[in-house]
Amino acid sequence: MIVGIDEVGRGCWAGPLVAGAVVLHAEVPGLQDSKKLSAKSRQFMADLINDSASVGLGWVSSREVDNLGLTQSVRLAMQRALNQIDKHLYDEIIIDGSYNFLDGLTPKKTKAIVRADGSIPAVSASSIVAKVARDTYMQELDTKYDCYGFASHVGYGTAQHRQALLDHGVSDIHRVSFKPIKQLLKGLS
Repeated sequence: MIVGIDEVGRGCWAGPLVAGAVVLHAEVPGLQDSKKLSAKSRQFMADLINDSASVGLGWVSSREVDNLGLTQSVRLAMQRALNQIDKHLYDEIIIDGSYNFLDGLTPKKTKAIVRADGSIPAVSASSIVAKVARDTYMQELDTKYDCYGFASHVGYGTAQHRQALLDHGVSDIHRVSFKPIKQLLKGLS
């Protein structure tokens, strides 16, 4: 049995980084990379996955990303997600990407595979549940931080987000260690 792991929000300017870990207990038809699905399809698939799999979500806040750096934050998110999965349910861990963030941190066999989110069902599922969870969270934050447009760009660096930062400054959920935010803060001081 495989536990698939993927993360979302790595390049965002605001909000958490989230990793998903999934062990599928039944086939879920239509699994693919979350980026290739519409928001409505992702939500539908996430509901199917949550009903037919063991799912873990690892959250790392924007402050933790600032304090730990991106590599350690991705590792922590993946560890937190994996810790929610019963160790007896899987024999192997497959991570989407070219870097094995969990190498040597677990007695289970781990490997990274580029584009695993499009070729290995458990990794596709982890991509979907992590994306839906993070996007939903950012859309909920849009009510608290309504001037930034999080409901539409979910924290990614878009022209709308850049303009909102220029108009309203940096919030407490922005990643101040990221270059675009650092540059903005320098310009404001």
